[in-house]
Amino acid sequence: MSKVKYYYDSENLAYRKITIKKRKRFAYVALFLLASALFGTLSFIVLLNTPFFETPKDRLQAREIENLQLRYAILNKKMDQIDEVMANIEERDNDLYRVYFNTSAIPDEQRKAGFGGVNRYKELEGYNNSELVINTTKRVDIISKELVVQSKSLDEIMKLAKEKAKLLSAIPAIQPVRNENLKAMASGFGYRSDPFTKIRKFHAGMDFTAKTGTPIFATGDGVVERADNTASGYGNHIVIRHGFGYETLYGHLSKYKVRAGQSVKRGDIIGYVGSTGRSEAPHLHYEVHKNGEVVNPLNFYYGNISAAEYIAISKLANQENQALD
Repeated sequence: MSKVKYYYDSENLAYRKITIKKRKRFAYVALFLLASALFGTLSFIVLLNTPFFETPKDRLQAREIENLQLRYAILNKKMDQIDEVMANIEERDNDLYRVYFNTSAIPDEQRKAGFGGVNRYKELEGYNNSELVINTTKRVDIISKELVVQSKSLDEIMKLAKEKAKLLSAIPAIQPVRNENLKAMASGFGYRSDPFTKIRKFHAGMDFTAKTGTPIFATGDGVVERADNTASGYGNHIVIRHGFGYETLYGHLSKYKVRAGQSVKRGDIIGYVGSTGRSEAPHLHYEVHKNGEVVNPLNFYYGNISAAEYIAISKLANQENQALD
């Protein structure tokens, strides 16, 4: 039973009973219920955000988040290993391959450059693990770019290797007449006495004396540019264009074994020794041209002679004797 409350009426000097109107009483009840509901809601929210009150779904999500964090950690460790491998490949690329093929190294700024301009990772922001996800994604992007740069570099190295192989095959690197077929080294590169005028003049090649019909070999890979007797003084002669600025000339032949436009390999027989044209005796006049200038053929005989043979030929070639053409 609720207590009866009174108030003192000072005008009438008497106590009077307090009566609450039904409308006001209803308002009090409604206010109490609203306050109770708000308190209950707040309490529920607080409980939901404490570890003391977890639903099965919350526990499942927590395990999934923990699992994802573990996977990201493992992924970052794998990327650490990839970084080490990439660093090793890049070091060999710059300090070995590119040095060997005489091309400039790729700077680190180009290999490891980031991505400027628009924020590429804006959609990954605003989450509890945004920093972890963004940093990992950045690393993946940078490694992907490094792989693209390295792939292009290896394509370039492969191209340079093929070109270098062609260059090494094209350089006139052997004697055009074998040592066992030589009678003597008649004349070398430089100023010599002309056999017809006896005047000292520049001799643009080397003369190899041998019997008529002795095989003559292409000294490098190339294409026969001419095989005729239209050039004055050389008689029957062959010119081979090797590429990379190299050409060789073989003069005074008795006959040809190749024709203009034919591809030849180093060591192929291209003709035979003779004494056609402006020649005093059977021999091969041999010239090497680099970028349109005659060069000493002696500098290129590294493909089929020993060091002792090279020294002997060098001594003979450097003697200022009489040329045969």
